[in-house]
Amino acid sequence: MDFRRLEEIDLSGKTAVVRVDFNVPRNEAGGITDDTRLRAAVPTIQYLRGNGAKTVLLSHFGRPKGEFKPELSLNFIVPALSEALGVEVTFIEKPSSEMIADLPVDAVVLVENTRFTSMETEGHPGMAQFLASLGDIFVMDAFSAAHRNHASSAVIGEYLPAYAGLAMERELDHISQALEYPKKPVMAIVGGAKVSTKIDLLKNLVAKLDKLVIGGGMANTFLHAKGHDVGGSLCEKDLKETALEILTNADKAGCKIILPIDVVAAEAFKAHAEHRVCGLDDVKAGEMILDAGPETVTQILDAIDASETLIWNGPLGAFELPPFDTSTVECAKYAAKQCKAGQIIAVAGGGDTVAALNHAGAADDFTFISTAGGAFLEWMEGKALPGVEILRK
Repeated sequence: MDFRRLEEIDLSGKTAVVRVDFNVPRNEAGGITDDTRLRAAVPTIQYLRGNGAKTVLLSHFGRPKGEFKPELSLNFIVPALSEALGVEVTFIEKPSSEMIADLPVDAVVLVENTRFTSMETEGHPGMAQFLASLGDIFVMDAFSAAHRNHASSAVIGEYLPAYAGLAMERELDHISQALEYPKKPVMAIVGGAKVSTKIDLLKNLVAKLDKLVIGGGMANTFLHAKGHDVGGSLCEKDLKETALEILTNADKAGCKIILPIDVVAAEAFKAHAEHRVCGLDDVKAGEMILDAGPETVTQILDAIDASETLIWNGPLGAFELPPFDTSTVECAKYAAKQCKAGQIIAVAGGGDTVAALNHAGAADDFTFISTAGGAFLEWMEGKALPGVEILRK
């Protein structure tokens, strides 16, 4: 993907309005429990300061629904961000261009929660123009917000030249490498509970992949569509025709669909429930399919061996409940091993994917893991993301 990067512009003396994502989790005492998103913003801010630019940061936090709510103020971010940067961060509730102009040339400013007005989520041009008046260029560094046509993450790009921040740049480069210009053969592992939440994703992927592994509860819908009795398993039987259509389209496109060939079944949905491995036509009426079986795992590992690129979204079973995490853990560890050995490019993201790969202890060895959630999924679905489109050359 050809997009505008910070390295292409002389930043000296400019003010950069930067969209970041500081929607971080907090505990009951108000402390930040995971500062991943905060740390992700640091390289871009440091790059801007190091190249002579003033920095104005925009972010949302929580869901205030257009109202001022003190408990959702971004002021709590200031101490942690100041410490991470090693410089004092200035917090401004109601900024103005004059106020920004009066600050030192290397100042870092954090503006109050953009969602304290409904104009943000409406993508109101008036708000976008106001935010644009605070600087000379716009830097998009929040891929997690790129799928929203909001004032601070997309519409502002209509009023200022827009560039990708360093975190955004990394996301776009790796995702493009996996889905737009992949080393072939390319495969994907798509899991999760329901087909209904990933219909667009599956339809897009079968047209682009060599192999597609379908796992988790959503695999049950495909097994049902193919005539197998899935017992009391989670299954969207009303989507039988949709599943058959996806299978047909995959066949036409030359994409091999890999479904479970054996399963792990149990009568209770709980950790360490009594369970057994059985064939597809041996699931009893009172049993639920909670994981893929060992033969299926071998089939997936063989597919990984035969691929150059792997895209992973979603777990293969009920990974939160041991031992129904087995297939997810084994496949994740093997993919990580092959990635570390330089045998495959592995990119993952969306939903429970990060938690599943962390649970498997495999995340650190993947080529790239996106924490963007919805934006990652919409990219995989082939949809145009407003916060990405403004960056295109």
